[in-house]
Amino acid sequence: MSTIEQTEQTALPTGTWQADTVHSGVTFEVPYAVATFSGEVTDFDAAIADGKLTGSARISSLVIKDENLKGHLLSPEFFDAERFPVVGFSAGDVHIEGNEVTLEGELTLKGITKPATLTGTITGPAIDHFGANRVGLALQTTIDRTEFDINWNMPLPNGEPALANDVTLKADLTLVEQA
Repeated sequence: MSTIEQTEQTALPTGTWQADTVHSGVTFEVPYAVATFSGEVTDFDAAIADGKLTGSARISSLVIKDENLKGHLLSPEFFDAERFPVVGFSAGDVHIEGNEVTLEGELTLKGITKPATLTGTITGPAIDHFGANRVGLALQTTIDRTEFDINWNMPLPNGEPALANDVTLKADLTLVEQA
């Protein structure tokens, strides 16, 4: 049995770190009717450099269970992917206590940039079985989609809106130190 050695973080690691997208994921969840609607973006990138985390995701890589619905989500009523193909995030203000992390930064969605606070956990750095130095970040934030001009909705028979305004964004990242 092997043991992975970790060091306790008080800041993002120094150097340059790039997302291992095979072992990472970017998802969203939003309450819809009586359940939760979720999706994933598969074409994304994230990096740590100079103590800052940056990330971007291509909206066209959205994965959901219904291709017709995907077309609606890519339309101007939602993401307007043709005019705004990329969602971006950058954070330079980082607070880490133990394995808890808070990142203060900016989220750009549909061409609108707003402050965003991501919270979660940091793991590592640790050397993997191939000798690569890795760090893990599990982050999330909740945004009001209407602040990013995503306003579509439809009333349910009881008069309540079908789609909630609050959307939870999640990024589970494995980043590998670059030589």
